[in-house]
Amino acid sequence: MSGSGTLRGPVLYLALVHAPVRNRRGEEIAAAVTNLDLHDLARLACTYDLPACYVVTPLEDQQELIHRLIHHWLYGIGSRLHPDRERALRRLRVRAALQEVVSDVERECGRAPFLWATSARRSGTDVEPAEARLILETTSRPGVMVLGTGWGLAERVWRLCHGTLRPVEGRGDYNHLSVRCAAAILVDRFFRESASPPL
Repeated sequence: MSGSGTLRGPVLYLALVHAPVRNRRGEEIAAAVTNLDLHDLARLACTYDLPACYVVTPLEDQQELIHRLIHHWLYGIGSRLHPDRERALRRLRVRAALQEVVSDVERECGRAPFLWATSARRSGTDVEPAEARLILETTSRPGVMVLGTGWGLAERVWRLCHGTLRPVEGRGDYNHLSVRCAAAILVDRFFRESASPPL
């Protein structure tokens, strides 16, 4: 595993999906990679000692862009100027499809992962992140928190997932957090201890 090698408790991965996702009209698209998302999600994964954050895109030019960024921070001048950033960017892995992420995690952990879709909207069957953690602890399976770019995950990605996490909701009617902000809140809630056992 990439990480400290001393992970305790449930094992959670992140998967930032750029395709297939939806645009504002609900059409299936491939969204462009955003530099800031990569940096912040890598730092999130490192802070919470997650083995990896997968960046999922089938577009070869986008994959090349990600690899160039990672190379700069791991082997270029960035690694000497900001070693903490280099440590975090090592958590990024690029894959063409979510199914490849599932295969990777199963090979690494010895068990198929439990996948949770995320959304800004409730689905009616959502579980709290801390409840999701208890499911992993009970079943001894790894988990993958599946994050969507664009206007959210496409329907065929939802069908690959085993459950959904309760969305982050603020105090008012505005609900347009960036994916990196929502991910940070969800990961923190995942590792909180204040959850009741799932029914």
